[in-house]
Amino acid sequence: MKNLLLAVAFLISLQIFRQEDAWVYLRNKPNSKTYLAAPLSMLSRRALERRTRQNILLDLKDVPLDAAYYNQINAATGITVLSKSKWLNAIHVQGTQGDINNLKSNFLFVSQVEFANTLLNLKGKKSERSFQKKKNKFTAMKSNYLYGTSQTQVTMLNADFLHRKGFTGAGMLIAVIDGGFPNVDKLLALQRLRDNNQILGGYDFVNKSVDFYTGSNHGTNVLSDIAGFVEGVFVGTAPDASFYLFISEDVNNEAPLEESLWVEAAERADSLGVDIINTSLGYTTFDNDNYSHSYADMDGSTTFISRGAEIGASRGMLLVNAAGNSGSTSWKYMGAPADAAGVFTVGAVNAVENIASFSSFGPTADNRTKPDVLAHGENIFVIDHLTGLPKPSNGTSFSSPVMSGVVACFWQAFPNLTNTEVRQRIREAADRYNSPDEQYGYGVPDFKKAYETVLNLDKENLIQTITIFPNPVTRLFTIKYSSTNMLELNLKIYNLSGSKVFEKKNLKRSTVDISGLDAGVYMLKVSHGCSQKIIKIVKN
Repeated sequence: MKNLLLAVAFLISLQIFRQEDAWVYLRNKPNSKTYLAAPLSMLSRRALERRTRQNILLDLKDVPLDAAYYNQINAATGITVLSKSKWLNAIHVQGTQGDINNLKSNFLFVSQVEFANTLLNLKGKKSERSFQKKKNKFTAMKSNYLYGTSQTQVTMLNADFLHRKGFTGAGMLIAVIDGGFPNVDKLLALQRLRDNNQILGGYDFVNKSVDFYTGSNHGTNVLSDIAGFVEGVFVGTAPDASFYLFISEDVNNEAPLEESLWVEAAERADSLGVDIINTSLGYTTFDNDNYSHSYADMDGSTTFISRGAEIGASRGMLLVNAAGNSGSTSWKYMGAPADAAGVFTVGAVNAVENIASFSSFGPTADNRTKPDVLAHGENIFVIDHLTGLPKPSNGTSFSSPVMSGVVACFWQAFPNLTNTEVRQRIREAADRYNSPDEQYGYGVPDFKKAYETVLNLDKENLIQTITIFPNPVTRLFTIKYSSTNMLELNLKIYNLSGSKVFEKKNLKRSTVDISGLDAGVYMLKVSHGCSQKIIKIVKN
């Protein structure tokens, strides 16, 4: 009996002193008015310009956490602060259950405590879960590249079409959030990046270090599929883009902290004016099973990282994420943040566009289509971090950066599109758009089709802006429209009986002479391709 009591006492003591992870949510941001009145104190000029282009207003989520609140939490008894998020107004802490719960009791500015082990939360019981057994890692000159080993992964999406048009990612800013970037500062295949100063910086959020050329080679492989360049040997999908390289993945541990560090990295990317974030990571299970997610959590609004991703998308960035490599496992579904509605989730196919068996399934728990699209990810080529030579590999980890690079080229072509419009145009150009599938999603997109669709829509919209002046017309009228580029227009003028009385084809001049027409009322039809507009003309 004595031994039994000792054993029970020991187990109780373990429970009392066991360290738990939790997010502490704060009630407000007392200095918000000061920050919102001085946007450059929160965001770079480039970030503000991105917001302006997409008509996105600043809000409370852009304001940093209150420093006084943070310092009080950091100094609290038994509490270790591991990370923080301004978007979610939350601090990731570690401590005993008692010490963490005391934060809500002791500080009025704490609104809620959410334990990573959801059994400790007051909301209720965690839903039944099915676990995955292993973690998922998953204006330039016109360019006629010799792609070499990367030929299939580039041409499958018609990225080469965009390159030939001169869209190679120049002026676009991409953040790669991953597990490490060893030898990116040395590899010949990435020398072009270095020589052109296209690596603008980075940070290791795991080790709190400015040395980001370290850690897992996974990030190096991922980056190579976007930016690698050895003419005739290997060319990435956006070789002229610029980059920030962030480490949020702790390759030695699988813990909820990685979700928080990812959100921190995404916030940093936002503040620097990044256009696109590539994430070839996904979270479902952790080393401590009590922290693991269920399929029911894959609804885009439950996990910390997916909530952060949604906010990132709302800031105007385009977040591209690997679907995951669980398609042939009992789990089979995508991980977080690939489940978020604002995330562009990428699955994998082989060289002949058949689905890779490992590519994770959708839909999300709330029945949204995932993945969004597919790219080459089975027997795809990456740059080896040791040899600097192309080598075959597998995973949605690599279909995602292939897609990120082409998205950068496409957005470079149409910079006035919003991130939401870019995602939708790409989906519409995919081969299964009208019949999406739980593993194929909307399918493999054709970026030539997407480009031409947007171009035609732009021309149609441009035609609709056409006006003429003066009207009534005595002899000459001038055509005016909202573009500095001159379109080749076709003009036809009809009388009220429907007879054509005037025609000009491939008109490049803006002034038209109709002195030969009698006085009266006419209908002018202006057209370009399939787009047209009818304007009533009064001739004096």
